[in-house]
Formats: sequence, structure tokens, C-alpha cells
Amino acid sequence: MTPHPVPTVGVVCLRGDEVLLIKRGTPPRLNQWSLPGGRLEWGETTAVAALRELKEETGVEAELLGLVDVIDGVFPARPSVDGKGGGEITRHYVLIDYAARWSAGEPLAGDDAADARFVSRDEAMALVEWDETRRVITEAYERFGV
Repeated sequence: MTPHPVPTVGVVCLRGDEVLLIKRGTPPRLNQWSLPGGRLEWGETTAVAALRELKEETGVEAELLGLVDVIDGVFPARPSVDGKGGGEITRHYVLIDYAARWSAGEPLAGDDAADARFVSRDEAMALVEWDETRRVITEAYERFGV
């Protein structure tokens, strides 16, 4: 069987000048701070999946504001010195990231998140390690935020 990319959704959930982050409880990027999100389920639209994943991982509800970007998350078996990775590709996700405005709930880690919290934009930039996630957060603030 030939492997295929996995469609996923992520949510840049804004509450005033804060953004919601989760600490990943599963690979890839285990124990790193990221956006809440996950895989689409059969027959589910990306918008419905984004709000479902947000609720499952954090307990937070929000209103989608719009699409931020679509990113390829291609992860090799091992990291390389230059940060580009090395070896066989073990995961390939198509990350569909939405911006959203918080409407209810306080963050509580659920599903495969180890932690969840609202943080300032500056704190998010310091906590998040992956450049693409930092870029998506920045773009969401510029297009939809305060």
C-alpha cells in the first residue's frame, strides 16, 4: 500500500490579544507547543473538523473567521543538523489552518493535548518551536486579530 498525506486542521484561536496553544501529547513534535487541531473524520468538512478538534483538545468554543493557510507538514524519521530532516519520511500531513475568535470556555487539555492555555502573542512566539506555526500565528493576528 502506498502511503498518502493525511488531511488535518488547526485553529489559531484568538481571545483579545491572546492566542490558544496546546502542548502536544503525541508525535510528531511531542511535548512542543502548537495549535489545537487534528485529523478530519470521514464525511466531515474542514470547518466542522476545526471546531470539533478545538473543543476536543481544549474545551474551548469559537467562531471561525477564515482560512489562514494550507501547509505541508513533512516529517522525516530523524532530525538533521541543518533542520531539514533526514532519512525516510514517516509522516506527511496537509495542515489546513483557520483563524477563530474565542466565544466560550476556559482551556483544559483533552484528547491528545498535554496542556492548553491562552498566551500573549510574544509568549506564543517564544514557546512555539516550528517556524511554520509561528508564521501562521503571525498571519492570523495580522489578518484577523487585534
